[in-house]
This record gives sequence, structure tokens and C-alpha cells, in this order.
Amino acid sequence: MSDFLEPAYGERSLGDVVPAVAAALGLRVGEPPTGLVLPEASAYVVFLVDGLGARLLERYAHAAPFLSGLLPGQPPGTSGVPSTTATSLTSLGTALTPGAHGLVGFTSRVPGTDRLLNALLWDKDVDPLEWQPHPTAFARLHEAGGTVTVVNKREFARSGLTVAAHRGAEYVGADKVGERIAAAVAASAEPGSLTYLYDGDLDWTGHRYGVASSQWLQQLAMIDAEAEQLREALPGPVRLLVVADHGMIDSPPASRLDVDEHAELRDGVALLGGEARFRHLYCHGGAVADVAATWTEVLGDRAEVLTRSAAIGRGWFGAVSPAVLPRLGDVIVACRGDLAVLSTTTFPYEAKLVGLHGSLTAEEMLIPILLS
Repeated sequence: MSDFLEPAYGERSLGDVVPAVAAALGLRVGEPPTGLVLPEASAYVVFLVDGLGARLLERYAHAAPFLSGLLPGQPPGTSGVPSTTATSLTSLGTALTPGAHGLVGFTSRVPGTDRLLNALLWDKDVDPLEWQPHPTAFARLHEAGGTVTVVNKREFARSGLTVAAHRGAEYVGADKVGERIAAAVAASAEPGSLTYLYDGDLDWTGHRYGVASSQWLQQLAMIDAEAEQLREALPGPVRLLVVADHGMIDSPPASRLDVDEHAELRDGVALLGGEARFRHLYCHGGAVADVAATWTEVLGDRAEVLTRSAAIGRGWFGAVSPAVLPRLGDVIVACRGDLAVLSTTTFPYEAKLVGLHGSLTAEEMLIPILLS
């Protein structure tokens, strides 16, 4: 059974956005994607709405008339794998696949240790320049003669994720919607510029209340108003490109499996990483086959359980560099349907979340790429 959506690396994925924008500005930061061709413009603003999956926008079009009005004739793109924020934001900022840039999940093993790196909170002992050593696409665009500005919350200015994913751009701290719009308008006045604007409120609301909640719909309406106000404030020659990093699904209590209630799922597993919809299992020596077999037996058709080599063979992460290889689980567990694989002792906060993402369903993988 295969209801997964494979990532469209090099064609119409999140990592293809900056090369496509660069080409539209008459610059180059790599090979232009084959499936994402953007019109020439004096400047571009890329507005990333965290958690706004294409399927969600289609389903709740009535709550977002401006954004949904852009859907006709503009096919969606895909997230990378896993379909999670840290991985996706790094793919956008570097124009690399996860197997190359190395942020392979919400949490992943620090090679040679029994510790996990939380890619959103980061770890002061992990140097983001070593974890992700490649020049970013933002930096390459700047070197090619473009002006690149990141507009995001002040607290993220020096975070490990920002350094890994978005270094090489001027950073403008802006906590409120009005600040963000004003900063984007000011930055986009520069010819040959790319301005990247981020809003994480929809994702937070989906995690907390679920994407079927009235709270999420209200937040979607606010995001839609923000996007429309931004478009109205930008000069006509400046193009606005609205994208997302992933979608989201709601996982009800009946669809959740707690690893701590199934002792056999811990056998042979040295470290449990990833997140509830996409688990990295780091195994004791010689235990990989047994771990994969046990997890397959317990989860059945509710998840795809693959060895690391099999997942790489599927092309899920793109080409994987040697340094990134041990960050991937020895066994990968990608959930189908609305299954969530939790550990209430290792990741207690995940049990409090309603909306989740990370796997390869269309609801999680498909992202809008909307030009205005």
C-alpha cells in the first residue's frame, strides 16, 4: 500500500523556491528548478506561512478568500522529508535537500553521542556552522548581486536554526504583523531583492487546537488578511510569493500509540528521535533487522517502517552526504492516516498536541506556491 507523496526535489519543492526567485531576478544560485518558473520582476517577497498545507487551504477556502482566490492555475509544490519546520526552513534557505543540509527532523541524533539535537531549540554544544556547513542560497544570492533580507521575530535572530538555514541575509526583527509588513515593504524597495517573511502563528494554533478547530479557522482568516494587506502595501512591480513549510493533520486519542505501553518496541532501540509522525529509531549494534520487524508487526499498515538504506533508496531525503548519514535513524517510521507514535516519558509535550505533521501524506506534504 502506498498513499505517500514523494518529494518533488528539483522540480517544485520548497528547496526550489530561492533558485526560481533568483532566476526571475536575473541572477543565479544554482540550477533553476524544472517545474517552478517565475515571472521576471524587480523584487520578490516570499511569505512563508508555517503549517498552511495546500489541502487545508483548499478545504477551508471560505476562511481565506484572498489566498484561495490565487489557487486556480497555480499547482502546489511539496515539502521535503520529513515534512517538518526545521527541515523545511533549511531547505528553503539553502536550496538543498535534507540529505545534503543535514537538518533531518525536529529531533535527530548527534552522531557519536546518546543525545538528540532539537533543531528548533538547538543545543549550545552543537555549532550550527558545523552541523550545516554549506553556504546558504541566501548567501549565494547576495554574492551574485542580490539583496536578501529575513524578516522574523527578534528572538530568532541568533538561533541555531537561523544560523544554519538563513545566514548570509540581513536580519530584521519584527514581532508584530504591522512591523513585519512595514519591514517587508521597505526591504523590497531595493531592486534585485529577495525578502523572506515568516509567520508561525497558524502552526502554533494547529498544534494546540487542531486544524478542525474554530481557533485555527480564525487564525487562518487573520493570515489571509495579513497576506492581502502585504500585497496591497507592496509596489506593483514587486511580486509576492506565498508558500508554506508543510501541512498538518489532527490525530485523535484513539489513533495514538504510546511506545512506553509496548515494551517490545523498545527492544534494540538505543534512542528514539524524530517526532510523532516521523520517528527515527537509533538501534543497538546488530538490532536493526529485529527492530524493523517488530515495529512492522506492531504497526501493520498504519505506518511505513523502513531501514535507513531503504528510505534513502526511496529518495526521501535526496542524496545523503556521509556526515548526515548517522543523523538518520537506523530504522525510519513514517505514519499513515492519522496515527501518532508517542513516548509520554521521552516527549511528554507531544501528547498535548492535537495537530501534527512530519510524514508523507498529501495533507502534510503538499504546500501552496501562490504568486500574486
